[in-house]
Amino acid sequence: MGLSDSNNVFNWVWIDSFCMGAAWRDLAGRKSNFNKILGYVTEIRGMGMEVCCTLGMLNEDQAKRLKDAGLTAYNHNLDTSREFYPKIITTRSYDERLETISHAQGAGISVCSGGIIGLGETNEDRVGMLHTLSTLGQHPESVPINALLAVEGTPLEKQEPVSIFEMIRMIATARIVMPKSMVRLSAGRVRFSQSEQAMCFLAGANSIFTGDKLLTTPNNEFTDDQKMFELLGIVPKPPNFEQGSDKPEQPNYNNGIKIKAELPSSA
Repeated sequence: MGLSDSNNVFNWVWIDSFCMGAAWRDLAGRKSNFNKILGYVTEIRGMGMEVCCTLGMLNEDQAKRLKDAGLTAYNHNLDTSREFYPKIITTRSYDERLETISHAQGAGISVCSGGIIGLGETNEDRVGMLHTLSTLGQHPESVPINALLAVEGTPLEKQEPVSIFEMIRMIATARIVMPKSMVRLSAGRVRFSQSEQAMCFLAGANSIFTGDKLLTTPNNEFTDDQKMFELLGIVPKPPNFEQGSDKPEQPNYNNGIKIKAELPSSA
């Protein structure tokens, strides 16, 4: 269905953000597609939702055009540490990923950037990725923590799945070093029970990706997530249109209701 026909799809659910992804290295030679995406961004914002895109590498002009269209966030994961990265990815460099993050933040777009555990990396690699994210000039607005779902026929098909406690440690560490970021319990949680996911929330996760598929891998059914939220008493927050790398002061929420942050009084 066209985007203009999809208003009714979102009126009855508690989704506050809609993410669009394309399996592109960058936007070179994709002028027509990029213009369509700009139109989609504006249309989705008109439905009252945050809009996130992941389209590969961006230059400064492309980032500014996305911001002008109404984009609230750009996803560009680091995936792993700088040291382990060349063993997994060869289509773009680590520094090119950091440049895209810089271009998005420079345009005033919130950045969603995290990584994947279970690729064969060491604990030091996991720490290294979080250290890189936490020492950026500005912390990402959200940090997805993904657990690899091994896909048959790929080089990592025989990787052992990560344990729930590895996931919990990663989430808790991200929460400590980036206290104001949204820590997203992301791909791979389809393997975890409701009680295991609850431990992730207690460790510091405060966001999920819902829907029956994340790119090419299965994800938790939306109705199952609704039931889990009801069981755990989790109240979704409303869309936040005040976010952006150019707006460092962000609202706080209590039971899904925006409250004014208490700022420290000056001496």
